[in-house]
Amino acid sequence: MIHNVTLIPGDGIGPEISDATVRVLEATGVKFNWEIVHAGTDVIAQYGTPLPENVLESIRKNKVAIKGPITTPVGSGFRSVNVAIRKALDLYTCLRPCKSYKGIPSRYDDVDLVIVRENMEDLYAGIEFERGTEWAEKLKQMLKDKGEKQIREDAGFSIKMISETGTRRIVKYAFDYARRYNRKKVTAVHKANILKFSDGLFLAVARDVAASYPEIEFEDRIVDNMTMQLVKNPLQFDVLVCPNLYGDILSDLCAGLVGGLGVAPGGNIGDEYAVFEPTHGSAPKYKGLNKVNPMAMMLSGVLMLRHLNEPEAADRLEKAIAAVIAEGKHVTYDLLPPEKQCLAVGTSQVADAIIARL
Repeated sequence: MIHNVTLIPGDGIGPEISDATVRVLEATGVKFNWEIVHAGTDVIAQYGTPLPENVLESIRKNKVAIKGPITTPVGSGFRSVNVAIRKALDLYTCLRPCKSYKGIPSRYDDVDLVIVRENMEDLYAGIEFERGTEWAEKLKQMLKDKGEKQIREDAGFSIKMISETGTRRIVKYAFDYARRYNRKKVTAVHKANILKFSDGLFLAVARDVAASYPEIEFEDRIVDNMTMQLVKNPLQFDVLVCPNLYGDILSDLCAGLVGGLGVAPGGNIGDEYAVFEPTHGSAPKYKGLNKVNPMAMMLSGVLMLRHLNEPEAADRLEKAIAAVIAEGKHVTYDLLPPEKQCLAVGTSQVADAIIARL
């Protein structure tokens, strides 16, 4: 079977790590028909936008995409090209596995966490009112009429929106994922003790959904306590399901537990479409230097292979990546202690070493 996949190389270091990732994916023996489309700062002059419509059209046609990192323009336009893609395609699940690999300097061994982050709601829904605008003044007056006395005159506003519909589908995704991959526990993360009508709704719906999965343990944790517990003992957790903001913060925290964003893959998944991407930025200062670690995008490719129902190839690629990390001879500088960084290899050499293990 040949898989039609949209490839978005990105900008900055994106094209280099995309090339390395395509090479290792093709070396698994899985057949791909890549449709290459471009987004990011490099296309603004041509299209007048960092996200041309042909990018979305390609993903809608092929259903699956893998992308390199994209620089977000500063000061105007999209808040984020990544966010715009997620919203346009209703990619409501952000899947962020965080897994220890032998050979990566980190504080813990054997961490194997999966963060399932809701992608569309919460404070990141973008419902905001700028200080001093007509709508901000109307909202401020409405709150005062409601009896809220501590509204400062110079306040701006962001609305936290959590719905039953959005919560139910993300929690169901977390439990379905746990069931499919033989995970034992799902933990819902919230601040329901304070935010009773938003996070409280998230928790109530999570408990309701959990009742349909009796074979999977369910618990909930208040988000501030959760950060402490993750630092103290991450091995007690398995799958974390979170509203948007908490999921964003905790996924970076968990990436730090296993060595950093260089080994942190990601997937944005909806009912119809899926886009896989590394979770780090575009690092334009390293563009063209053949220096950066491509493994986060390669591991995102592993997630994509599983999504495409190619589990054997996914397992072989992940094992090859893990073997190269463990050997420590063909890795980039960020996976080496300072005294050994002079022995680091480049992006393309990492791909060569992984291909040799497949």
